[in-house]
Amino acid sequence: MSYLPTDTSPFFQTATYPPLGAAARQLEVVTMQKARCGMDQFSRHDMFKVMLVLAGQNELHYATRSFVIDRPALVFTNRLIPYAWESAEVAADQQGHICCFSESFLHAAMRGVSLRDSVLYKVDGNPVYYLDAGQLRYFSDAFERMRRDMASDYAHKDELLRNQLSIIIHEAAHLPPAAAQHPPTNAAERITGLFLSLLEIEFPMTGELREPVLRSARDYADRLAVHVNHLNAKVKEVTGRSTTAHINERLLAEAKLLLTHTDWAMADIADRLGFEYTSYFTSFFKKHTATTPLAFRRAPLAVT
Repeated sequence: MSYLPTDTSPFFQTATYPPLGAAARQLEVVTMQKARCGMDQFSRHDMFKVMLVLAGQNELHYATRSFVIDRPALVFTNRLIPYAWESAEVAADQQGHICCFSESFLHAAMRGVSLRDSVLYKVDGNPVYYLDAGQLRYFSDAFERMRRDMASDYAHKDELLRNQLSIIIHEAAHLPPAAAQHPPTNAAERITGLFLSLLEIEFPMTGELREPVLRSARDYADRLAVHVNHLNAKVKEVTGRSTTAHINERLLAEAKLLLTHTDWAMADIADRLGFEYTSYFTSFFKKHTATTPLAFRRAPLAVT
């Protein structure tokens, strides 16, 4: 199994940019069978997910760890941690529920609790929790209530859904976490694939609420819970290019897209790309293109 992305180009053609400040609350609760038996149908990188697995043979590759899920379990994933979901069974053998929701909805549900301290957010946190019979009944009831509330016409159902989601998250924090299984056989390819996936997750930029942009190799190493020297060595070994070269290339591509396809102010673009000052962004852009961001935007045939 290869962990490297097979095609890193489509987002350059399909990226869309809403007006700065635009946001939309999103939440969906469905059965695993309706979601076509796994997380692949819920693979939007801007969404968080909680899955209640009732039956099935699955494996979760979460950052640098892998978890065998062969019994009832709660599984948490989010857009900031690269993961892969593998199912060893056909659709009919998969049973459970998936709750997929936006970052802004999560902030409201957590009611002031830092996302960085939640089980959903930390790369070195605990994404999998096995359940006993009593816990399974409790969480099954919670997901059934969420599905019922989603289908209702109750005027305040959003608040009910937020409360249920918050309860699931907080109750999970009290459970003993599952232990990670064997590490991937090709460690260099695995860590490089995770880095490149995390780089993809950072883009495209939108006006929605988001965490600070990862700007340096150390930022990515911290997110992946590995030493920066280890990350640099593995990325260089697999791709022949430095971690910083990959980051700068992607930042530059995103800057060109934002300059060409949005009317965002230069200060807003610099901020979204993680530059503390507009002058720093201008210097970075000019160093790599020999022109200023403003001149690039005004060019009649700017190429992205």
